[in-house]
Amino acid sequence: MSTPLPWSHRRPRTPASGAPAARRGFDGAKVGRSAVRRRATGMTAAEAEAALEDAELTQHINRDREDLAGDTRGPAEIAEWQRIVRLLTESGGPYDPAADAVVQDELAADRQAARAEQQRLEEQRRLDARADHLAELAGYGRLDRTVESRPGDEDARDVLAGRLDYRAPVVGGWLARALADRSGHYAGPAARTAAAGSLPAEVRAHAALLTALGAEGEGESELEFAGRLAQADPAATHALAAWITARTPGIR
Repeated sequence: MSTPLPWSHRRPRTPASGAPAARRGFDGAKVGRSAVRRRATGMTAAEAEAALEDAELTQHINRDREDLAGDTRGPAEIAEWQRIVRLLTESGGPYDPAADAVVQDELAADRQAARAEQQRLEEQRRLDARADHLAELAGYGRLDRTVESRPGDEDARDVLAGRLDYRAPVVGGWLARALADRSGHYAGPAARTAAAGSLPAEVRAHAALLTALGAEGEGESELEFAGRLAQADPAATHALAAWITARTPGIR
């Protein structure tokens, strides 16, 4: 069991690190449509038409109210009453939301959106947990070649960078080493190709320089300068790596 991080090293809770997301904005139109459907349940076409007239009268009376400027609920209620009146005129009624194709399609879309949001939150929790784990290893000096990189670790590094976590550069250096060594999930050519779009310039430059130096057997302490160069000037580091590679046969 690992020793807990000191309080001074623990990150603050932020929305990017697992805190509850901000609530979605109030959807007045959707609320209005739902209210109309509840009230209209069991109504005939004539009853729905009378309710439509009442809604239109209310909207007319409130037309100059400043507190209702930009209101979306009132117009949405009128539009929904109009739709239900048309539906009942064709079907004869009474109105049943369960038999309303528009309502059922909206409910299906809501369920799909809820599932997608749940999946997004679960993926974010997994990502935050991985970022926390890598940060803890980095903080204790245990993030080395014995820890294999996994798909998605690039995103975990981004989470730490977004938190302004002081261990993010250490995780970036570890990924650069894995990319240079072609170890962990970078053993696959597709993952190495994808790294060009998923890793920041300084990490890619660091990996390129390690590869150019042919430094598979070197420890991080001997090559600490490579990471510092990449952080300071990724473009110059890439140029240096290319210069070394052009003059050193056998560099992969």
